[in-house]
Amino acid sequence: MLAYAFMRHAFAASAVVALIAGPVGYFLVLRGQTFAGHALSHVGFTGATGGVLAGISPFFGMVAATLLAGLGMGAFGAQLAERDVAIGMVLAFALALGMLFLHFFTAYATAATALLFGNVLAVDIATVWLLLALGLGSIAALAVISRPLLLASLQPELAEAKGVSLRLYAVLFMAIVAIVTAECAEIVGVLLVFTLMVGPAAAASRLTRHVLSGVALAAALALAEAWGGLSLAFYTDWPSSFSITLLSTLVYLAAAALASR
Repeated sequence: MLAYAFMRHAFAASAVVALIAGPVGYFLVLRGQTFAGHALSHVGFTGATGGVLAGISPFFGMVAATLLAGLGMGAFGAQLAERDVAIGMVLAFALALGMLFLHFFTAYATAATALLFGNVLAVDIATVWLLLALGLGSIAALAVISRPLLLASLQPELAEAKGVSLRLYAVLFMAIVAIVTAECAEIVGVLLVFTLMVGPAAAASRLTRHVLSGVALAAALALAEAWGGLSLAFYTDWPSSFSITLLSTLVYLAAAALASR
């Protein structure tokens, strides 16, 4: 399997994204913002199609759109009561814009399908390095803000009393989520971002209540599901996105069953 260059690139790209998506997804689950990841993935599709129409790389269009949307969600929805409304408004506008772009994008059905469901087997070495650079920046930023972010997530009243700006850390965290969402879309497509962003993190949160072990377990599960899905796809000829999603679903169901006992 690893004798093929495209498989080596796929394994490298999925490893980079999985090891970043796991920890970021854990905080996303911890903060109850999984809907945000779902919304940002749809915004990413709008950005990618808009990027193609503008003559730039779909990936850069996706990163720009998700980053802008993430900053908007963080800035206008810092309070729990406001968050879903802010996310819903951003999502509604993005989907409407996506409909407009799709009106002009119909001649590129294959490219549109790749954006929706991903095509990790088409990732080249330049994209792997780009994903690595963005991933290292994202994980470094998460490490810097992790302590105040954790306090703001679990005890917002205490965080405010200690001078922690809930809005600031909401904006910073959503910016990180936006970039990682765009990276995940390169692996499994915008419709299946939950597979790597939320699935492993949700399973980890069922199996451990300790933050550090939860973050590590989420990253390990995401990596195992990504590599396992690629191997399954290679030997069965199934779509890689389906294979990764299948393993993610099975792992979550197993974790839920263990947690219930």
